[in-house]
Amino acid sequence: SLEDSVPSAANLTYYLEIVWEKYLLRKMLKVCGGMMQNAYSHEGDVEQLLDEAETRIHRINDERVSERQSDMKTLVLNVMGEVEAQHLRQGELSGIPTGFMDLDKMTDGLHAGEMIVVAARPSMGKTSLAMNIVEHVTMEVQETRMLFSQARMNLRNARDGFMSNSDFPRMTAAAGRLAKAPLYIDDTPGLSVLQLRAKARRMKHQHDVQLIVVDYMQLLNSTSRRARDNRQQEISEISSGIKTLAKELRLPVIVLSQLNREMERDKSRKPRLSDLRESGAIEQDADIVGLLYKPAGAEDEEDGASDFSEGEPVNLLIAKQRNGPTGDVHMTFLKNYTRFESAARISPEDMPTE
Repeated sequence: SLEDSVPSAANLTYYLEIVWEKYLLRKMLKVCGGMMQNAYSHEGDVEQLLDEAETRIHRINDERVSERQSDMKTLVLNVMGEVEAQHLRQGELSGIPTGFMDLDKMTDGLHAGEMIVVAARPSMGKTSLAMNIVEHVTMEVQETRMLFSQARMNLRNARDGFMSNSDFPRMTAAAGRLAKAPLYIDDTPGLSVLQLRAKARRMKHQHDVQLIVVDYMQLLNSTSRRARDNRQQEISEISSGIKTLAKELRLPVIVLSQLNREMERDKSRKPRLSDLRESGAIEQDADIVGLLYKPAGAEDEEDGASDFSEGEPVNLLIAKQRNGPTGDVHMTFLKNYTRFESAARISPEDMPTE
């Protein structure tokens, strides 16, 4: 009968799963065969060949998890779905929160596939800012500086041997919180962008990391022979590699960078995108660029300020954002604790009336 000739839903599902698995196996055989041919004929850098092989295998795994569609109808439906989801969130962040309310309000959090550049002059606290964001993501979501920052203890005093009895319980409690945090630190020196991508893929596969921080871009190097003699070309390949990594692993990547020495000559002006060291490729690839600087007046106070001042005003200028506004995010840098906090600003409504 007709009913007997129609397969059941369970049988049809089973049949489709077998077809899909055979398709993936054929694709793997094709990729592996191509990789073998490339290995025999390759004359360039071995690391580049390994990176290409890992990327192709990773794409097959992505296809196994979810089949990708790129036609216009699907893209439009995805956008409409995101708009509807944003409406239903009623103000909740769509991305990973940084822990800084004003920054999250401007960026709507850190999003998958984004390359976020944070740049500043040396000793301005860019590493501390990144560390504070990581701390928030991993704990509210082992490094000595992070431990002391979490415990709100003065690292300089501890290094000099000046610790009070009350410091030890705070440090122990902070150590307990940090020990449970899903945080992984790789301090391999002289890392190439290809090595970075390989390590990141493994961390994503083994631990499902949700955020990567690179401290800092200018310490990475490229394995391309043509880039070794051209610094601009090298930075371009590094920047492009980091952006590709963010999209491939579908997670945000925060990259720390430096500003040009021009900022040292005129500390009174705001930094600009052109102040980024080797700015061309970085500015092009980045989704968000934040420039740390001290607002006018704070630079003059710095010379007379004590090293043990409670807090310094520091602004994070969002100089570029593909999908959002630009402008200043006001912060306070607690230098004693290598820690940033959201600035508590007084609005006109808070002022007493006569």
